Amino acid sequence: MQDDLLYPMLTVEETLMFSAEFRLPRTLSKSKKKGRVQALIDQLGLRNAAKTIIGDEGHRGVSGGERRRVSIGIDIIHDPIILFLDEPTSGLDSTSAFMVVKVLQRIAQSGSIVIMSIHQPSYRILGLLDRLIFLSRGQTVYSGSPLNLPQFFADFGHPIPENENKTEFALDLIRELESSPDGTNSLVEFNRKWKNTNRNSATTPARYDLSLKEAISASISRGKLVSGATNDAANPTSMVPTFANPIWTEMAVLSKRSFTNSWRMPEIFAVRFGAVMVTGFILATMFWRLDDSPRGVRERIGFFAFAMSTTYYTCAEALPVFIHERFIFMRETAYNAYRRSSYCL
Repeated sequence: MQDDLLYPMLTVEETLMFSAEFRLPRTLSKSKKKGRVQALIDQLGLRNAAKTIIGDEGHRGVSGGERRRVSIGIDIIHDPIILFLDEPTSGLDSTSAFMVVKVLQRIAQSGSIVIMSIHQPSYRILGLLDRLIFLSRGQTVYSGSPLNLPQFFADFGHPIPENENKTEFALDLIRELESSPDGTNSLVEFNRKWKNTNRNSATTPARYDLSLKEAISASISRGKLVSGATNDAANPTSMVPTFANPIWTEMAVLSKRSFTNSWRMPEIFAVRFGAVMVTGFILATMFWRLDDSPRGVRERIGFFAFAMSTTYYTCAEALPVFIHERFIFMRETAYNAYRRSSYCL
C-alpha cells in the first residue's frame, strides 16, 4: 500500500471497473458490478475525479491522495470482511493523509474490519482511530482506545503534557525505554496489568474487547460477505473460491485493459503496430508468388523458417511491457485477482 501500482492511462472509474470484473463473481450482472463501482466511488470521495486518468510522470492525472484512495478501492471492491493496510498515509501531505484515513473510517463504519500500520499519526488522524496498538520489538506496549492514552501513561508515571501530541509522546518514550538496560519490559508488563485492571472501565467501549473471530462473525452478521461467499452456514468464515472467474473471462478482461491503456499512448501504440506491419510487408514481398517448382518448395520452407524466427522477434516486444507492469502483476496475482497463466496467455 506504500506504492500506488495503477495503470496510468485508465480513468478512476475504469480502474475500479476492471477490478470489479476480476474480483466479483461472474454470477453478478454487469449492471450490479457498475452499481458497486459507483457506490464505491462515492464512498471514497472520488466522484469529481471519476473520469480523470490516473496519470504518471508524463501524463497529468489525479492527485497523490486520490491515487491512494483508488488503490484502496481496488482492494475493497469485493467488500471484504478484513482489510489490512501497510502505511496507507506514507508519502502524503497531512491533508491527503487525513482524507485517506477518513475514507478508511467510513469503510470500518460500514462493517469491515480495518487494520493498518501508521507512523506518527497527526492529532486529527488520531481522533479517527478506534483502537491503537503500540509495538516495540514484537511486544505490545499498549493496546486500547486512544482516549485512554493519557490515563495509561499517567498511571505509568510519565504523564503526557497537555499540549503535546499523544502518539509522538508515546513513541518518544518507547524509544527512550528501548535504549535503557531493561528495555521496554517494564512497559510491557505494566500494559498487561493495566489492561486487566481497566478491562471493565467505562471509558473503554465494549466492542474493543472483541476477539478477531468475534469481530469477523459480527461483520458477517451485518452483511459483509466476500465475493463468492460460501453457503456453509455452520462455518461462516470458511474459505471462498480462489478465483472469482474462469480463465477465459480473465483473459478477456486483461486483454481489454491492456489495449485500452496502450491505445491512449499513441506513440507507443504506433511503434508496436508499425513494427508488426513492417515485418509483415517484408515477408510478403520476399516470398511473393511462389511457384510449384522444387525451387518454390525450398522457398516455402525458407518462408516458414523465417516466419518462425520473426514470431520470436515480435514476441520480444512483450518483454518491456511485462517489465513495466510486473509490480501490478505481482500485486494482483498475490491476492488472486486472476491466474498467472491468464496474464501470460
